[in-house]
Amino acid sequence: MADSSFSYDDIKIKVQPPLKEVKWTYKDYKDWELKPGERVELIYGIVYAISTPNTFHQRISMILSGNLYNFFEGKTCEPFAAPFDVRLFYKEDESDDTVVQPDLIVVCDPQKLGKEGCRGAPDLAIEILSPSNTATEINRKKNLYLKAGVLEFWIVDPEEKLVEINVLKDGNYTAYFYRLGESLKSFKFPGFELPLDALFAEV
Repeated sequence: MADSSFSYDDIKIKVQPPLKEVKWTYKDYKDWELKPGERVELIYGIVYAISTPNTFHQRISMILSGNLYNFFEGKTCEPFAAPFDVRLFYKEDESDDTVVQPDLIVVCDPQKLGKEGCRGAPDLAIEILSPSNTATEINRKKNLYLKAGVLEFWIVDPEEKLVEINVLKDGNYTAYFYRLGESLKSFKFPGFELPLDALFAEV
C-alpha cells in the first residue's frame, strides 16, 4: 500500500526536464527506471512510494493467495498478487494518471487483462496494512477504489487482527468487520470463507 510521497530525485524519469509540478501519466510511469526492489504507485498524477512488506505482511499475503487460488481454480475469475499494475481508469492512449498495486486482486473480465496488468477496476482489491500506513492513506485508497467501481475492497490489519470488507452498494461502500473467532466472507464471491484465526495464526 502506498505510504508516502515519493522523492523524484530517487527515480530516473525519462522526461526532460523532470519538473516536479507535472502530473504524470501511465505513459511516463512505464518508462521509469526504479532501483532494485523499489515500487511506486501513481495516483491522479502524483507518485507515492510503496513500503517494503514485513514478514507478517508476506505470511498473510501467502495465505490469502493460496485460498484465493484454490477457490477460483477452474473459474473465469482470476486472482493476481503484487507486484501487478492496476490501471484503474484505463485509457488506450496511455494518458491515464492512476496506477496502483494492491496486494491482491481478482479480475473476472478477461478483456481487462493486458500484458502490463489490469486495465480497469478489478472485482476485488485487497490491501494488507503495514505499521507505517496512516488513516489518510487508507481513506485515499478507499475513495480511489470507490470512484473506480471496485465491487469489493478488503483492508487487512495485522496489528488489530481485523479485516474490513467494503462492499459497493448504491454508489457507496458498506463496511463489514471481521475479528478473531470469526470467518471473513466475500459478498461478491459467495462461498469464499476464511477463518481469521488461520489468517492471523503466525502474526
